[in-house]
Amino acid sequence: MSDKQSMQFQTEVNQLLHLMIHSLYSNKEIFLRELISNASDACDKLRFEAIKNPDLWEGDTELNVRIEVNKEAKTLTLTDNGIGMSREEVINNIGTIAHSGTKSFLNQLTGDEAQDAALIGQFGVGFYSAFIVADHVTLTTRRAGAKSDEAVRWESQGNGEFTLESVTEVKRGTTITLHLKEGEEQFLEAWEIKSLVRRYSDHIQLPILMKGEKEDETLNQANALWARPRQDITDEQYKEFYKHVSHDYEEPLAWTHAKVEGKQEYTQLLYIPSHPPFDLYDREQRHGIKLYVRRVFIMEDAEKLLPHYLRFVRGVIDSADLPLNVSREILQQSKDIDAIRLGSTKKILSLLEDIAKDNSERYQQFWNSFGQVFKEGAAEEHTNRDKWSKLLRFCTTHLNDAKQSVSLSDYLSRMKPEQKAIYYVTADSWTAAKNSPHLEIFKRHGIEVLLLSDRVDEWVVSHLHEFEGKPLQSVAKGDLDLSALGIDTPKIETKDKGQLTPLIDAITEALGEKVKEVRISQRLTESPACLVMEEGAISGHLERLLKAAGQEVPQSKPILEINPDHRLITRLQLETNPAKVKEWSLLLFEQSLIAEGGVLEDPAGFVKRLNELMLQ
Repeated sequence: MSDKQSMQFQTEVNQLLHLMIHSLYSNKEIFLRELISNASDACDKLRFEAIKNPDLWEGDTELNVRIEVNKEAKTLTLTDNGIGMSREEVINNIGTIAHSGTKSFLNQLTGDEAQDAALIGQFGVGFYSAFIVADHVTLTTRRAGAKSDEAVRWESQGNGEFTLESVTEVKRGTTITLHLKEGEEQFLEAWEIKSLVRRYSDHIQLPILMKGEKEDETLNQANALWARPRQDITDEQYKEFYKHVSHDYEEPLAWTHAKVEGKQEYTQLLYIPSHPPFDLYDREQRHGIKLYVRRVFIMEDAEKLLPHYLRFVRGVIDSADLPLNVSREILQQSKDIDAIRLGSTKKILSLLEDIAKDNSERYQQFWNSFGQVFKEGAAEEHTNRDKWSKLLRFCTTHLNDAKQSVSLSDYLSRMKPEQKAIYYVTADSWTAAKNSPHLEIFKRHGIEVLLLSDRVDEWVVSHLHEFEGKPLQSVAKGDLDLSALGIDTPKIETKDKGQLTPLIDAITEALGEKVKEVRISQRLTESPACLVMEEGAISGHLERLLKAAGQEVPQSKPILEINPDHRLITRLQLETNPAKVKEWSLLLFEQSLIAEGGVLEDPAGFVKRLNELMLQ
């Protein structure tokens, strides 16, 4: 009795199949690259599992991918003798979105054919690309170690459903047969297949075989690209290998390839992508490094090979010293891994230094894509702190674009001769930072200030206290003394200060527990008031970030600074009605809180007070 059953694709898979069948015309050839890449991964997984269970080899240790064409039947068949799949794995990997990332893929679609094609491999949905050229696909697979009668055949015409049935298959692995559509006969020509394999899959380290007139022909070089001498590898081959290892259709921004010899011997081929992967900010995101031991695949996403702040890096590390049975637990405590991690981190930082030095536009592209993640090194990077800090980039008051930034070295080169600190301001956005009232005295005298608006920036300045001997100082904390720069901050004569004392006392009484104190500002030239924190206290920006993350925040009251030269303060000084003084004092406080991105406790009360003032 047959166990053949029909099943429906999930809705998202149906959408994906529709895209493959009806949209991606100009990138048809990507299907072959994706299917060969999947076959290579299946062989890598067998190598890894067979380390603990050699019986999985079943007497066949010569891994390969085989391509066959049948012009009469108009079929193209790819066979690998890799790990294979069980019935459950076929359903999970092909029929549903459980492992394919299809839903994320669909959310990223732009409608642009080239860009959408570029996402196929990145989201692990390469198998479905078969339907670009085929109207009927058959997949037969048996998992290594399973009985011959536990193989399964999957079939679909890309019409919303597929069938599954048990079959008998002596050999392990997977065979995919594509019944080509009308007009796709070029993929039955040997010369076309050879051309595509050499263009897209030459780096695959197992043989890709095709039946010739007398014997099988190997279409690729069939050795690990990273093991070849650098002078024997073209830029095009490096780029194609990147696409294979990263599942990214776009070219990398840069790469570094080196063989390290000494106490530890290993080869590293590491890439910096040209754009951020879709899961860069996902807590469960993939890491980009594949670990090999003497060219035997061990694991992907080996997170211990690079620090977390370099998680965008993709590539391969092949160790000559690690045991073949290395596990993630062993990686946690391995001194060899520590040495590889240190060496690879230095390589990436040196590569970034070269880019920053030789091509500022390319480095700006890198920074706009990965700067926020790179800044996380503030807490992680201790050994290479000097290299790391020189690679940081920040927006400043001297730039008019949030996409432009400068290094701390650039900032130092423009500092005033007597300037003793690197000044910065933090805010919830670039616009809020650019227009912060705390900058007024600095803008008037042309003193450059860093504009910090990324969520991670507070983390950075809490760990990076100085750069090349110059401390980092917030313009919104503590007393401001710019006299060393020859800048005359507003001078308040003793008699004038005495005249302001009643007003300061009145505002202090009106605000009560909302502020620590009220004082005359040395930093305001245009605004009537601003809020500052004591030196050492957390900023209002950081306080909001911590609260949003559900963290307990130590209570610290702000200081309200007033500008005695502002007309509002002058007008308030003349007011004799205590009730109005209180209302206006609250307005000054609330305006100052809004200006720095804070949230009002009583928005309705603020609106009411503002309306009454406008009517007056």
